[in-house]
Amino acid sequence: MLKKNYRGVFCTAVRLLYFLIMFTVFISSLVSCKVTQPSSYFKNLKQDTTLRGAVTSNFELKIMKGDRLSVSVTSLSTVEDAVFNSAGTGGGIGVVAAGKGGGYVVQPDGSILLHRLGTVQAEGLTRKELSRKLEEKLLSYMKEPIVQVSFLNHRITVMGEVRTPQVLSMPDEPLSIIDALILSGDVTPNGKRNNIAIIREEGADKKVKHVNLENNSIFSSPLYYLQPNDIVLVSADNERFVKEENRKKIQTTLSLVASGISLLIIIFNRVIK
Repeated sequence: MLKKNYRGVFCTAVRLLYFLIMFTVFISSLVSCKVTQPSSYFKNLKQDTTLRGAVTSNFELKIMKGDRLSVSVTSLSTVEDAVFNSAGTGGGIGVVAAGKGGGYVVQPDGSILLHRLGTVQAEGLTRKELSRKLEEKLLSYMKEPIVQVSFLNHRITVMGEVRTPQVLSMPDEPLSIIDALILSGDVTPNGKRNNIAIIREEGADKKVKHVNLENNSIFSSPLYYLQPNDIVLVSADNERFVKEENRKKIQTTLSLVASGISLLIIIFNRVIK
C-alpha cells in the first residue's frame, strides 16, 4: 500500500514539474516572438503616395585640391587624341602626370597641368564646367574636341553590419546611401536600420550624423546623397542579439531538463513495476 502511494505521489509530482517546464518553454517562445521586432526600410511609407520635398540628384560636386582626375579627349584629330590621352597615363611629353594611379592631381594652387594647354585652373569647377573649359581651349589644336572628366580617387567606405563591408569607388555623382548599402549586400538582420551613422569630412573636422532608414524622411535629408570620403557605419542591434541569445539558451536548458525528467519517469515506472 505504501509502495503504491509513494509511487503515485512521486509520479504526480514529476508530471506536474514536467508540465510546468513545458508550459514555461511555450510561454517563453511566445514572449520572444513579441519582443523581437523585424527591421525594415521605410515603415511609415504609405501605399500609393507621393513624397514631397525629396532631395534631387541634379547637382555636381566641385573639384577640390588633391582630387585625382581622369581627362580623356576625342576629336577628329586622331593623332592629337593619342598624344593627349597618353599624357594622362604618364606617357606624354611636357605634361606632369599624376604618378601612381594615372590621371591628373589637382595641385595646392587648384590647377592641373595638361599637354598643350599648360596650367589650367580646376578647383571650384564641376566636371561638366571643366570639360567645357578644356573643349574651348583645345579648339586651337583639335577639330571638334569632346572632353570627359571623371574622379579617380573619390570613394565611400561602408562598414559594420552589412554583408560585404567595402570601399566603393565614386567616379561620378551622385551616390545615395541606399545605393551604397545595396552595393554592399544590404544590412544584415542584426543591423540597425534606424540608426546608421555617416561620418563626413568638413574641413579639418569629421562630423558624425545619423539617419533613420526605417522612416521615409530620408528622401528629403541632405544626407541622402553621399559625399567623397564619407564613412557609412551600420551599428549592431546588441540588445536584440542578447535577447535572442538568452531566449535560445533558456529554451535549450528547459528542453534538456524536460527530456531528463521524461527519461527519469520512464526509468522509474519500469523499476517499480
